[in-house]
Amino acid sequence: MFKDKIALVTGSGRGIGRAIALHLARDGAHVVVNYFRNRKPAEETAAAIRALGSRAQVVKANVGDLDDLARLFDETEAAFGGLDIYIHNAASGYNRPALQQKPKGWDWTMNINARSLLFGAQHAARLMKKHGGGHIVSISSPGATRVLPDYVLVGTSKAAIEALTRYLAVELASENIVVNAVSPGVVQTEALQHFAALNDEGLIERTIAATPAGRLATPEDVARVVAFLCSPAAEMIRGQTLVMDGGYTLPVVT
Repeated sequence: MFKDKIALVTGSGRGIGRAIALHLARDGAHVVVNYFRNRKPAEETAAAIRALGSRAQVVKANVGDLDDLARLFDETEAAFGGLDIYIHNAASGYNRPALQQKPKGWDWTMNINARSLLFGAQHAARLMKKHGGGHIVSISSPGATRVLPDYVLVGTSKAAIEALTRYLAVELASENIVVNAVSPGVVQTEALQHFAALNDEGLIERTIAATPAGRLATPEDVARVVAFLCSPAAEMIRGQTLVMDGGYTLPVVT
């Protein structure tokens, strides 16, 4: 489906980003693998992509830094000449109550999670014009619309992502660029297991029990939805945030 398409997936060394990168590669895309701190998992993702018969380029960049963000797209252009798919996945944040947040945490979280989408989309649009259009998909969170414990900064940044998704979808439509977001809820990743082991051993079990689908979403579940939104079948889906949480946010808790 994506044979010889060029995809850039931020934060794709591990977890959801890695699953998306590999899924796109299985469908024929060549992938730019982005990481910030740990190069080894990014190189492992790139090796797995190459084993699938696709090309991979590893680029270290902090997407919250505007110079790094620009360099990420410059290196993408140097390696592949253009871009078809931009997956805005990299995220960070300071999890603590609102009254304990500091300006540094606000800037860090908003710059990496939200500001990078706006200015990344500017760079992506320039490269996508060379290929006659493209797709942008962001990874959001239920915290964009619901109040989660100690999630005020990340949730606010995700709300900004969803608003940007709507604006970008309208303004980039004339360039044949389709923009959407995915909100996957709690996803079964190594990071989740580590967090639960350190902070809340019953978190995963309680979440599964409260999920109508009877299980947590996996990174591969997210990757399939992202790939769908980048496919011709989703051409008329614009500016939407697709919730895929197994129905977790549907029941009203009393």
